[in-house]
Amino acid sequence: MHAHARREARTRTSIRCALLATVIVFVSGCSTISRITEKSEEIPELEELEPTAEISTAWSRNVGADHDRQYLRLRPFVADAVVYAAGPEGDIAAVESASGDVLWRTDTDARISGGVHVIDGLVVVGTLDGEVIALSAADGTERWRARVSSEVLASPSGDGDVLVVRTIDGKLYGLSAPDGQQRWVYDRTVPALTLRGTSAPIVVGNLVIAGFDSGRLVALDLREGRTFWESRVSVPRGKTELERIVDIDAEPIVIDDIVYAVTFQGQLVAVDLSSGEILWRRDLSSFVGISADLDHLYVTDDQSVIWALDRSSGRSLWRQESLTKRHVTNATVFGPYLAVGDVEGYIHILDRVDGVIVARVEIDSDGFTTAPVVDGQHLIAHGRGGTLAAITVGE
Repeated sequence: MHAHARREARTRTSIRCALLATVIVFVSGCSTISRITEKSEEIPELEELEPTAEISTAWSRNVGADHDRQYLRLRPFVADAVVYAAGPEGDIAAVESASGDVLWRTDTDARISGGVHVIDGLVVVGTLDGEVIALSAADGTERWRARVSSEVLASPSGDGDVLVVRTIDGKLYGLSAPDGQQRWVYDRTVPALTLRGTSAPIVVGNLVIAGFDSGRLVALDLREGRTFWESRVSVPRGKTELERIVDIDAEPIVIDDIVYAVTFQGQLVAVDLSSGEILWRRDLSSFVGISADLDHLYVTDDQSVIWALDRSSGRSLWRQESLTKRHVTNATVFGPYLAVGDVEGYIHILDRVDGVIVARVEIDSDGFTTAPVVDGQHLIAHGRGGTLAAITVGE
């Protein structure tokens, strides 16, 4: 097929994907746009690749598939050489990262929707039914369950004293880590129309940094929930509710006392951690995520274009467009490489210097909604079909 014909075919495919993937669901009096990708959709074909790095799968296990085809970001968590992963139908497993041996597996009989967080001997997840569940990291026995106001679609965060949980109705809860008792709640009004998803709160020292559907970024006191500062990342623009969506669905990151956050249909900003002052901003739309190394930011935008930016200014360094419209995850920094997953279950390895794809491997044909995590020499990837795999990359 000629290049022009391929471009036209991909354009038609992209339009069809956008129409099929945008499903409006009514939740708690508000509307959310769900980013569900059906198997019947046509996805742009991958370009042929001559790999310049070796890639292999060290081990693979199954921890529960996403049979309902929901857009759930159940990212695994690595702690002390153990991978903790959850399936949407209630399974949580602890797997030795070096060997893939299953240490324990627990069926919580819950609809798990918020990814795993491990802290101070606890494995914590959230559910579609407004529960937060804590298990023992040692053996998977249940420690406690706590009730919150609505669905938990993001990973909890916190420390050994306070756990922070974000719910889809605009609330942020501070729960006692030992027993799940509520210590404080912070509430924001949810716009009339939002993307179906929430960014995970992050904890930095005694601060909680959280992004909301209004495009605002907030810093709260971890112990009491008091507001330290609030910054507007993006201002809603446009005549329709759809045009005015500026959700912060991508988890903010903090490096050297600077917070980086991005909105859908909005901007990427650098914010001073102590004051909330905006240091720089640039136009960029993403609901997927941000990652970074010492000098650079890596952002997957809403068209699945991967950008490398100068961390001090936001200036563009390179962009990788060959995975456009393949519903790519955010990037994971892994040595000299970046790793992303896509909707057809491939893990793609990029050179951090120039963004060139140097290797790929198919792991889970049901695709990825979360980026791999890193443990030592392995990338740990968790697909929607339930496959949990350790991947090695080398020259």
